[in-house]
Amino acid sequence: MQPTGPTTEVHELVKRRLAENGIRYTSGRRSVVTAIQMASGPRSTAELSQETTDDLPISSLYRTLAIFENAGILKRDHGPHGLARYELAEWLTGHHHHVVCIACGAIEDIEVSDKAESELHAIVSTLASLAGYRVLDHILEVEGVCEACDD
Repeated sequence: MQPTGPTTEVHELVKRRLAENGIRYTSGRRSVVTAIQMASGPRSTAELSQETTDDLPISSLYRTLAIFENAGILKRDHGPHGLARYELAEWLTGHHHHVVCIACGAIEDIEVSDKAESELHAIVSTLASLAGYRVLDHILEVEGVCEACDD
């Protein structure tokens, strides 16, 4: 999935969700949403610190990430080597999966066709039923080596 750039709609949805929780949508918080929206996949705190447009103190960034996660705006993933990375929740961006480079830790979003997603869901349902589970959702991460590391 290629980054699409910031959209007013996402910012309005985030603003509304924060307001429902009695939280202001400051320019620093808006900058974090924009940085995540512009990314090609989940981002670590260090990456977000470099990619935000405001001079946001690291303590404010951590606080913002915690607020967003608690409000259901962000989803935290633990990538290779246990590094926490953040991305916008699927209710804001749509369903997708990830490819993960096991060499450098890069994570990129990938979208699959509706047909492939249906086939994947059938496999997930079969696996879940074997374990006595009912599927609520699924996440697919494909591990490999990116082009830059494969040289």
